[in-house]
Amino acid sequence: MRQLVPYALTCLLATACTALPFAQSRAAEAPLQVRIGYLDYRPDPGPLLSNIIPEPVDAGLRGAELAITDSNSTGRFLNQSYTLVDASADSPQALLNAAQVQHQQGVRLFVVNAPVDSLRQLSAALPDSLLFNVGSPDDSLRTTDCLTNVLHSLPSRAMLADALAQFLVLRKWQRALLIVGPTADDQAYAAALRRAAKRFGLKLVAEKAWSFDNDQRRSAQADMPLFTQTAEYDVVLVADERGDFGEYVPYQTWYPRPVTGTQGLTPVGWHKTVETYGAAQLQKRFEALAGRWMNDRDFAAWIAVRSIASAVSKLRQADPLAIRRLELSDQLPLDGFKGRKLSYRPWNGQLRQPIPIVQPRALVSTSPQEGFLHPFNEMDSLGYDKPEVSCRFP
Repeated sequence: MRQLVPYALTCLLATACTALPFAQSRAAEAPLQVRIGYLDYRPDPGPLLSNIIPEPVDAGLRGAELAITDSNSTGRFLNQSYTLVDASADSPQALLNAAQVQHQQGVRLFVVNAPVDSLRQLSAALPDSLLFNVGSPDDSLRTTDCLTNVLHSLPSRAMLADALAQFLVLRKWQRALLIVGPTADDQAYAAALRRAAKRFGLKLVAEKAWSFDNDQRRSAQADMPLFTQTAEYDVVLVADERGDFGEYVPYQTWYPRPVTGTQGLTPVGWHKTVETYGAAQLQKRFEALAGRWMNDRDFAAWIAVRSIASAVSKLRQADPLAIRRLELSDQLPLDGFKGRKLSYRPWNGQLRQPIPIVQPRALVSTSPQEGFLHPFNEMDSLGYDKPEVSCRFP
């Protein structure tokens, strides 16, 4: 034992002396500075015909801010530093100008919370950058008009509709009345519902266009029962993204049936009631930061920034092309507190993710539902699969 102790001490000292120059060199290195631009433009929806609670004006931004905090918590051990450069605009041109200013300052990674037209404009103006879409669920961006420098962390309308249709099939609610609002977004959501109904074998017994311009707070009891009178149905599908009338459909239908879609039982990217797989801790940290619940755009922005940070940690660099290549590979599974590892589809840049199906104060189910299989990844049963996409996404 007397001979072992000096030997152990000698080895310990030798190891410490060897590690000391390495530690000093790491400390002397300048940290890798990663600047991420956050671009926000949400058009004024105009006057609503209901008293729906509006979306928070900082939706998306707070999720990105939390992700920056999370990334810096781990980044300091890897000698990495993350900064968010945010800009909010009141017009598409102002948003483009803000993006160009950030680009001139050296920013090449962007999180964009904007409508589809603005996203296209930014993609064309920033060809050497990587953009993460957290604001547009437009299906054409994932099927016929893919933008090669854009990845989508927000679920598409097709993913939401497929998630809902799987649940309805499982519950054997297979006859549906579809009510469609007048806006272009309502029409797009309705198109996703029609596709999902055909894909999973639901029958639309009738489709009605909402054309009333009156205040439903006063006349829902009179209008809704007559408006929803048609062939018998098991469920009502509502396409009303703005919230003009959909909140007044539940409990007012001709047949006493559940209401789903944009109101009632709703498929979403994220919701307060998601609590399993560590999500409760994420929710608490977000509420401490923002003073409100996390919504789907907050989560989309959070996972977008975390996607960047995960890639940078693996690559030890912040080159947008290298990050894009890694995101679209199978070498970067992402933890999104949804019970499965998330990844981006290489054929259209859409983030694979389970979809919670919720009522306003409870989680009802999560899709993909059990029994809906896929040859490679069950999450690819939600939204457009590779054979269904016609755009080229190299």
